[in-house]
Amino acid sequence: MRLRLILRRLTVSAPRMSVRTALPWPFRWAVLALVLGFCAAIGLWAFEFGKDIAGLDNDAKEELRHTRSELAGVRAQLLNLKAERDKAQLIANTSETMMTSEKVAREKLLAVVRQLEADNQSLRDDLGFFEKLIPTTGGEGVVIRGLQADVRGGREVKWQVLVIQPRKNPTEFSGRLELSFSGVQNGKPWVGTLPGGALVFKVKQYGRLEGVLELPPSVVLKAVAAKVMDGPAVRAVQSIKL
Repeated sequence: MRLRLILRRLTVSAPRMSVRTALPWPFRWAVLALVLGFCAAIGLWAFEFGKDIAGLDNDAKEELRHTRSELAGVRAQLLNLKAERDKAQLIANTSETMMTSEKVAREKLLAVVRQLEADNQSLRDDLGFFEKLIPTTGGEGVVIRGLQADVRGGREVKWQVLVIQPRKNPTEFSGRLELSFSGVQNGKPWVGTLPGGALVFKVKQYGRLEGVLELPPSVVLKAVAAKVMDGPAVRAVQSIKL
């Protein structure tokens, strides 16, 4: 019986009935969104309030500050490492430059040493050449001193002639040097001269003339003679036997 009364009240035949205006569905959705947003805001506020009460936010902030501090330290170490690397690179470049400069200086020094050795050898040759000179006093004109001939390997002869003017402040002399070589070839006499003929030279106080003559096959050199010519006149003569 009561069920019938309740159902009757819910139907059109109910003793009381009110008519209401139906809300549009977009408006209903907007109201529902506002309610849900309000509920979400209240929930977020409650969550943040709970974190503050529990102290979780402070721990996160402290950890963030610690992480930032460590990051700053790592950055400082990185800058220090870069500075040390640049310094090491600069030292390496400087060392390489110094090594290059030292190598160039060493090569120049070796070249100077070789030149000095060559000059020393030349001076020794000159000294040995002059030591063989016969001392002279006074005298006029040009004389020959220290005629030398050295046969090398039986195929060539190196010769040297020193021409001097044994007086103080002489005038320059211009003349020719004639050399003749004599020996034996296959049991027969052999005579030879310089391939280019007489050597034209000029001398003030002294001058050294030298050269190398290639000997024909089977020639055994026996003697060398030198003459200083002034036009058709013979000014000095010297010969040696080997």
